Amino acid sequence: MPAPELTRSGGISSGRSGFGLAILSLINFFNYLDRYILAGVIPLVEKDLRIDHAEAGLLGSVFMIVYMIASPFGGYLGDRMPRRLLVAGGVFVWSLATIGSGLASTFAMLLIARAIIGIGEAGYGTVAPALISDLFPKDLRTRMLSFFYLALPVGAAAGFAIGGWVGATYSWHSAFFIGGAPGLALAGLALLLPEPARGATDESSEGQKVPFRVGLNQLWRNATFWIVTVGLTLMTFAIGGLANWMPTFLNLERGMALGTAGPVFGAITAVAGFLGTLVGGLLGDWADRRRAHGGIWMSGLSLALAAPLMIAIANVRETSAIFSLTFVALFLIFINTGPLNAAIVNAVAPTFRAFAMGLSVLVLHLFGDALSPTAIGAVGQRFSLATAIALNALPVLIAGLVLLIGTKFLRSPASSPVAA
Repeated sequence: MPAPELTRSGGISSGRSGFGLAILSLINFFNYLDRYILAGVIPLVEKDLRIDHAEAGLLGSVFMIVYMIASPFGGYLGDRMPRRLLVAGGVFVWSLATIGSGLASTFAMLLIARAIIGIGEAGYGTVAPALISDLFPKDLRTRMLSFFYLALPVGAAAGFAIGGWVGATYSWHSAFFIGGAPGLALAGLALLLPEPARGATDESSEGQKVPFRVGLNQLWRNATFWIVTVGLTLMTFAIGGLANWMPTFLNLERGMALGTAGPVFGAITAVAGFLGTLVGGLLGDWADRRRAHGGIWMSGLSLALAAPLMIAIANVRETSAIFSLTFVALFLIFINTGPLNAAIVNAVAPTFRAFAMGLSVLVLHLFGDALSPTAIGAVGQRFSLATAIALNALPVLIAGLVLLIGTKFLRSPASSPVAA
């Protein structure tokens, strides 16, 4: 029997690598769908469980708090145990908790279920990018990770849509059942994922296990990791604030019906996010071939270009102009998803990548979208939401400058990824 076609995937056939990417990407779609399905049914949940806006907001906050705290622990395990088991376990836990959300009859039960979803997603979100980096060589990683992260805007939009439609047509309980059920089957498929050796597709022999204390010390001194994480954190701050307040801004300060503002903004985010992430994957690999840390430099440039557009969004009056500017701004922002996540996995030792992703998740949410909705709301209350959205361009600009200037101080990627 002829030998299977091999790629530079550590002996994993190209078909198996593609299968792994497809399964991980499909799981990631339901990851974001289950995360955001709550947003589509909040009015129904409030009415049925007799809770107010503050308590409904806590349902989102408890997920994010548990998710960001659990992520470094998920990453730690992901560097030390078979990753397909962690992926399968993570998707099974969060899918079961999503179904459990539909079974909740009290606010406390729903709160616990949303917290458990955060634990399950932390066991998956930190491990999957590290596994993809071992399935594909460095010159393909940005494109492959961008394909993986296409699920972010598409899955989030699907969560809004399914939650809203199923909740209105049947019940909010049914929305959670429909969202969670596919994940139970995907948990079984995850057990079939290929399990390449850590560092299998890296040219250097960095696959040896790094003691945790040594790896932590190396990560602390890793300039690439921290520059990229700071850029991602500032970008996440801006995106989190924009997503939370844009429909309200359109309704209260631009006169658009709330029932129109939310769906239209969601559709723009989905399309711009999909195209931006896709284009970013292609441009990121191209930029990395053209210059050292080209993907990081390109990300900085696109963020710097997006900042003035956000100021314009806050100041124009015509809704058609607002939506056009919003589309371009979000396209430029989402370009960075693949290149910046690829920069993180490329900058650290293969046996420490999952923990690095987990620590990055903790930092970017703790100082990013965990703060921005409250901060932007406070500025909007004191001045106006237009002022708050215009000021939200500042972290985007700073993120761009951090990445553009930071690349001048980074070592050549030809050097050891541990010391990058």
